[in-house]
Amino acid sequence: MRIGVPRETLEGERRVALVPDAVSRLVKAGVEVVVEYGAGLAAFSPDEAYAKAGARLAPAEEVWGRSDLVTKVRRPSDAEIARLHDEGAAVVALVGMGPQEDLLARMNERKASFLALERVPRITRAQSMDVLSSQATVAGYKAVLLGASELSRLLPMLTTAAGTLAPARVFVLGAGVAGLQAIATAKRLGAVVSAFDIRAAAAEQVKSLGASFVSGELASAEAQTAGGYAKQQTADERGRTLAAIAEHLPSVDLVIGTAQIPGKPAPELITGAMLQRMRPGSVVVDLAAETGGNCAVTRPGERVEVDGVVVLGPLNVAASVPIHASQMFSRNVLTLVQHLVKDGKLVLDPTDEITRAMLLTYRGEVFAP
Repeated sequence: MRIGVPRETLEGERRVALVPDAVSRLVKAGVEVVVEYGAGLAAFSPDEAYAKAGARLAPAEEVWGRSDLVTKVRRPSDAEIARLHDEGAAVVALVGMGPQEDLLARMNERKASFLALERVPRITRAQSMDVLSSQATVAGYKAVLLGASELSRLLPMLTTAAGTLAPARVFVLGAGVAGLQAIATAKRLGAVVSAFDIRAAAAEQVKSLGASFVSGELASAEAQTAGGYAKQQTADERGRTLAAIAEHLPSVDLVIGTAQIPGKPAPELITGAMLQRMRPGSVVVDLAAETGGNCAVTRPGERVEVDGVVVLGPLNVAASVPIHASQMFSRNVLTLVQHLVKDGKLVLDPTDEITRAMLLTYRGEVFAP
């Protein structure tokens, strides 16, 4: 069996799907790994490290054209899909938020299979394959640093010869993986941290990190899915949520927006009117920018300033920390590959609960919407 690791071609993408350590483990298990020249350079994994790990370096045409399984970070382009050999090949990658129809059609033309990394089921035996969680950890950490670099004040309390500086107040919207990491990072940097989430289960996690939980009476056990994600709120629930956030915003300096609803646009939790009530010099870092944003004025990939409040809409934040993001991504993919390889062969079993959840196309047919 041969696994291919191509170089990412999307602008700004610095991660690589498999780092040399993971390649070494696969090679020792009897799997042939072919890595495109320069595939890991942006993540500071040079070709020499892959060669030492036992990989064979090759041009893109061979990586795509002779691999049974291609491991990527971002979805393949039409040109890349056209290089796949006709039948039996598979691609593992993030499918992203854009339309999927063309991708699925191109994969089906090649009678190839596509496994979407976003669709790893939230079950115990698949936890180590969950790239969304690992990359959200990176994004939550980096969001606080981005906010701190724009903030008009220091985060920690400082006692100096010039007097004592009060700590900044950080408010995190959404207490999933990214939100919890943002809370932990802001606390480590000395800020006073508060957080809001509609899921009752999040309250204990927030408090365990030393942050306060805002409007806990609005959180409920029914607000989350069986997989632990937040549900879309009713109009009445949304109204009470916005009122609670609006009341809290004027007292904070930095807001980190991480609230997301799988498969749907991100909930808008900060309106234009709320921004006007925030103190000039405050900052909003909207990690939900790629799915519509938690703030009404967020522009994906841009910096916006409204009445002295800066709103950042960073994209692909995990890629800005390519070494550790790639290491974690690679461990997730390695675990998945180990699950898919049986007796030295790639086995895509549609009856397996992990494989079934991830398959978008399977040998020439659309397998999932």
